[in-house]
Amino acid sequence: MADKPMAAHHTESTDTPEIERSNLPQPQDPLKRSLSLEEEASDDHREEVESVKGRIVGGLYLDSLQGEDEIDSQYGPLKKVDIDLPLTLTTVVHQNEEKYILLKFVPGDKENPFNWSQGKKASISLILCLMTLFIGLATSAYSVGVTRMTEELGVSSELGQLGMFTFNFACAIAPLFLAPFCELVGRRVIYIGAYGCFILVFIGLALGKNIATILVCRTLSGLFGCVGTILVGGTFSDMYPSDSRSVPMACFSYVAILGTVAAPIYCGFIDETIGWRWIEGIQGLSNIPLFVVSFFALRETRGGVTLQKRAKLLREETGDDRYRSPMDLEARNIKEMLHASSVKAVHMLVTEPVVFGFGLWIAFAWFITFLFLSVISITYQENHGWDEGIGGLPYISLCIGTTIGFAANFLQIRKYNSLVASKDQKALPESRLYGAMWGAFWLPIGLFIYSFTQYGFVHWIGPTIALVLIAIGIFFIFESCYSFTADCYGENSSSAIAGQGLMRNTLGAVSPLFASQFFHSIGSQYAGLILSLIATALTLIPYVLFKYGHKLRARSALAQTEVEGEEDDEKNGEIYL
Repeated sequence: MADKPMAAHHTESTDTPEIERSNLPQPQDPLKRSLSLEEEASDDHREEVESVKGRIVGGLYLDSLQGEDEIDSQYGPLKKVDIDLPLTLTTVVHQNEEKYILLKFVPGDKENPFNWSQGKKASISLILCLMTLFIGLATSAYSVGVTRMTEELGVSSELGQLGMFTFNFACAIAPLFLAPFCELVGRRVIYIGAYGCFILVFIGLALGKNIATILVCRTLSGLFGCVGTILVGGTFSDMYPSDSRSVPMACFSYVAILGTVAAPIYCGFIDETIGWRWIEGIQGLSNIPLFVVSFFALRETRGGVTLQKRAKLLREETGDDRYRSPMDLEARNIKEMLHASSVKAVHMLVTEPVVFGFGLWIAFAWFITFLFLSVISITYQENHGWDEGIGGLPYISLCIGTTIGFAANFLQIRKYNSLVASKDQKALPESRLYGAMWGAFWLPIGLFIYSFTQYGFVHWIGPTIALVLIAIGIFFIFESCYSFTADCYGENSSSAIAGQGLMRNTLGAVSPLFASQFFHSIGSQYAGLILSLIATALTLIPYVLFKYGHKLRARSALAQTEVEGEEDDEKNGEIYL
């Protein structure tokens, strides 16, 4: 019975005009109380929602905030601790029926790699590009001394060429298993540890007494050296938003190719004067200064690792085990990470037309690169009669071609940036293909010219010019493969590029095994013609993807329809492994 007057009173109050109800005393308004009760009943986590956002700071960093705005109040109340902790955002989250306090960077946090100064980013980028360059030099320097090495060790040249195979095959397989360790310990530990081991292996290469020792050391060299080709792109994605990554990635592509083709320029003189062992010795010694610089100057670029350290510090000092970083909550076991980096990579290579198409194209380009480590010596030393040292100078043409490709690629970068800045047009992954469509033709054209100018009675300038064109084409293939795949697959790009790397390095590994036999058995001109015809067919790939790429992405569950933004960049740091 007592409820009826209440109900009547409630009904009357709802019929009261708005102006009258607004004049009622707020604490005694039954409608307000009713709505408040309904809100509490409909939201079991009212208390958590009110305090879901917050900020935490301590020590010296707290002193620096005094008198400042202390970040907009929209980020919640400020909590102070007794340890040196930069201002950090906190968010209450629930996962697996547990409540955690998730740490995030505040806007403008100087420890967030995206907010580092341009000078700091440039210095780290320079160190990593130099590391890639020196590892690339070591890749091809070995091929120059194979003949004298096999003579000294008393084995066949084919067995000596296995050193090229083992290096590249290790580079093909290692990325499929390296990514989980990068997630667990960060990039810096992998860089320093792998690069240090890479340098130590040169001791075995320079002093090895039998072919077994050489082959084992070459395998280990590829295992540790692959860091220079598979982690650098991912490191750039840690520091640069996607719309600012074009120049660093172009630099990476440039030094990766330059290092691979430049070593024979000077190694031929080393081999004919002081011997093949000094090729390896000099390579190893030249890496030591860069290792020292890297050890002291290379910073951890994964922002998640920084937040992980802050969360660990808070747990230890406050005793509150709820503090976690995004990496802590997203952490998977080794089995899951290995599946993502290996099985998923192969699966995407087989099932995704974009991954397979570009993978085939860059694999062929890498195949040509390592094939010509043997072919150029046939042309200039056998057909033109040059000695070993002078016979390595035509590789300068490949360096010139790579440099021209790198310079011309800035037109592609300018085009892409104009699309990003445009209000009328949208930057899509296909916007990365303008340079590839222009540069793709130079590879088959260069191969065709080289095929019919490598005779001994034809002036040497003919094949030398052809090498420039070949290198231009290879650069654009290499650069567009990375940038397009990264934009196309977003957070799945690491698996996609790992699959492409498997195909690329596998073909690069097998090409030196039969290069000499291939060109000698069917004739240099016809061998080059076959390669130019294959290159011509593959040149259609960027055109097909430019026209139909959006349809292929729409059919894929793993591809994204638009280029990711900076927030996604921070979340998905693993772009290139």
